[in-house]
Amino acid sequence: MSKVTVLKFGGTSVGTIEKIKEISLYLKSRTQNDEKLVVVVSAMGKTTDTLLGQAAEITSNPDVRELDTLLAVGEQNTISLMAINLNHIGVAARSLTGMQAGIKTFGKHTKSKIADVNSDFLSEQLDEFDVLVIAGFQGFNENQEITTLGRGGSDTSAVALASAIGAPCEIYTDVTGVFGTDPRLFPDAKQLRQVSYEEMLELSALGAGILETRCVEIAKNYHVPIYIAKTLSETKGTWIMENTDLLEKKVVTGVALDKNILHVTLTCEDCSSNFVEELFNQLDEQGVNIDMISQVVFDKMTNISFTCKKTDEHFLDNVINNLSTGFPTIKKHIRDNCAKVSIVGSGMRDVSGVAARAFRLLCKHDITFHQVTTSEISISYAIDEDVAEEAVGLLCSEFNI
Repeated sequence: MSKVTVLKFGGTSVGTIEKIKEISLYLKSRTQNDEKLVVVVSAMGKTTDTLLGQAAEITSNPDVRELDTLLAVGEQNTISLMAINLNHIGVAARSLTGMQAGIKTFGKHTKSKIADVNSDFLSEQLDEFDVLVIAGFQGFNENQEITTLGRGGSDTSAVALASAIGAPCEIYTDVTGVFGTDPRLFPDAKQLRQVSYEEMLELSALGAGILETRCVEIAKNYHVPIYIAKTLSETKGTWIMENTDLLEKKVVTGVALDKNILHVTLTCEDCSSNFVEELFNQLDEQGVNIDMISQVVFDKMTNISFTCKKTDEHFLDNVINNLSTGFPTIKKHIRDNCAKVSIVGSGMRDVSGVAARAFRLLCKHDITFHQVTTSEISISYAIDEDVAEEAVGLLCSEFNI
């Protein structure tokens, strides 16, 4: 039986017809070694931004169902062109939209999640074709409506498809792999040859832009090894795998920076005990993902601080407006000039003093923090955005990232 591999190519990798032709030749060479391929692609270049711009010319608040229908056009353009070219050069290929590939989703439009993938249908298609070119970022819900998966959705599509058919997943992009931090922030950052699922989960959740959290969660849950490398490059990339398979475990693996955050503090005086419950119910209903949560109750005053994405600001406003009806004393303070800097490493479990080193370093350079949270393998600081990049550089130097 032929080996099956899932490959994903990002928007810059398929940004022109020439690039699509180059990738098609590479795919042809792989099929000549008795390998079947499921190829997940993003929209070409800045197509998604262009489509969003067109919608913005009409309204700043488009209907999200119709926005999903519009955005799905970008990936469909790419799959058609790649399948046309593959067939032209003698490769038996078939393009499939997310709906045709059986990617079932649930949740809100523009930020849906994958519920299931029709693996039987994909296996049947692979019996007939050598390459399936599937639109990333999209699927369909219980109402047979086109849905999209939000930022990083094509990566999520690729890993979900790999888990469904029991195949490894290779993600090709414009970088050579996973670095200890963004080389644009710290040019001396080292590329990592191996990263554990849990470390990659933390780095993704804390702002590292190379992979979305949902993508890594699926890989971890279904034991899908992920290989990240630069498109059509011979430079070795990075494997994301089980923690037990790592050859070397660093104390601190990486430093993440997320500037796309709001730091939110809500206070409520003489609020009933169900204030916190109602807050989190509203956040869940509005689909607002929050992080760095802390709560203090003192002298009848409830104080809750957390961070969320700036892109969720509209949904956050809905939450606060809904809460103010039942809790009229609620007050909000939102910092939009804030960033989150985090250090991550599975080795932190076994080595003491990491937190002390990080705190001493930031204090020595007069970098104050508004909130701190920790996990077993990470420490995160909410700090002013204008000193965030300095903090990244200091932490990278301190921990030899």
